[in-house]
Amino acid sequence: MNREEITHLAALSRIRLSEVELTNLEKELSSIVAYVSAVSDIAADDVATTPNVGVRFNIFRKDEVTNEGDQYTKDILAEAPATEGRYLAVKKILEIGD
Repeated sequence: MNREEITHLAALSRIRLSEVELTNLEKELSSIVAYVSAVSDIAADDVATTPNVGVRFNIFRKDEVTNEGDQYTKDILAEAPATEGRYLAVKKILEIGD
């Protein structure tokens, strides 16, 4: 990854990076991405050759509400850069035409 891509990702993530951190990340991220890619390739090979032995039941949890309504709303809104009432304010990303 180059410096421009790292700066763009940092801006999207709202992370401030110093020049030293940018330089270090520029060196390290390429090797990290290559390593993750290699691990993913190995994992994909294992999944393709391993049958689903021993799976006899659904391991997913039920989809149910486990917290009280508005339990976290104030905390979430306090962390947001912009709000409108009880909602997060975000940029318009879709425009519906005729």
